[in-house]
Amino acid sequence: MITAARVKLYPNERQKVLLEKHLGSCRFVYNYFLAKRDEYHITHNDADKSSLSYLDTQKHAS
Repeated sequence: MITAARVKLYPNERQKVLLEKHLGSCRFVYNYFLAKRDEYHITHNDADKSSLSYLDTQKHAS
């Protein structure tokens, strides 16, 4: 059974700025690694392994 809870946030101005910065960073990292995976797929299309896994991406990040 799947359950969910809805929560509405009312952040003050300082919290809004921090949320926007955090979400902007998350968006940047997601798009960066998405581009890396697409690039890998294009360059290694004929190989046995034509895409990056989560673990491959994790190794690249550290």
